[in-house]
Amino acid sequence: MRRSLLLLLWLLTDYLLFLGTYALTYFFRVGWIFSSDLPFNDYMTAIALSGVPWLLSLVATRTFSLTRRQRTLRNAAYIAYTSVMGVAFVTLSYFFLFQEIFSRELLLLALALSAIATWMWHMFMGNCMRVLLRTRPHAYPTLIVGMTREARHLLDLLREQRSPFVPVAILDASGVTDKEIAGVPVKGKLDKLEDVLREFRITHLIQCSDLEQSINLLGACRARGITYMLLPSVLGIVERDERIESLEGKAVTVVGPEGRWWSWFFR
Repeated sequence: MRRSLLLLLWLLTDYLLFLGTYALTYFFRVGWIFSSDLPFNDYMTAIALSGVPWLLSLVATRTFSLTRRQRTLRNAAYIAYTSVMGVAFVTLSYFFLFQEIFSRELLLLALALSAIATWMWHMFMGNCMRVLLRTRPHAYPTLIVGMTREARHLLDLLREQRSPFVPVAILDASGVTDKEIAGVPVKGKLDKLEDVLREFRITHLIQCSDLEQSINLLGACRARGITYMLLPSVLGIVERDERIESLEGKAVTVVGPEGRWWSWFFR
């Protein structure tokens, strides 16, 4: 319920932000008056109608994923793209409703203001979401299986980044002597798996070692509707340049040669 309410709030505030940025652009261009050449009511009608497909285009890019980092260039590129789509929706809506085309300078200013404001708002909302999702009860209580150097690095990373995925328990097939690691309790070996999944209401499981246990862990996750994750280091991949892609519809892990910065757009 909490995640649904947060998501609805985010969608609503984005829609209001879209209306607000275009309204502000109107007054920047025509002055703090209501112009008879470009009636404000007609203008805002087109904006209100265009806000819906603009919001859907943002949804299509998974920009509203509660676990996505908003402060990335890729996310900025998605928002810039949808801002261009928003201008196109506004232009078409106004033309079909009133058979007129208005100022190109206004559209360009609206494009820039909408893109910048939306990205800034998403970075702010992303930080707020991380704080709210980490509060008790945690939205994504996570189980760490296997304690290795990569697993310890992961624990530090999740804490430093205030990730929505909050490790609440650790299991290790070989058995570690520590009672807790980075503030996360060690609950024993894998024979405690079912008890830990039930006690902590685990939503995500991250396997960090013990490759031979993959089938058992995946089966337990599927039986309980838990999201299963696997660190590449379990497979011996430690370069940290791997990525998941689709090969004729099949998911594959890819480790490719280093390319130019622009090659990312054509993968």
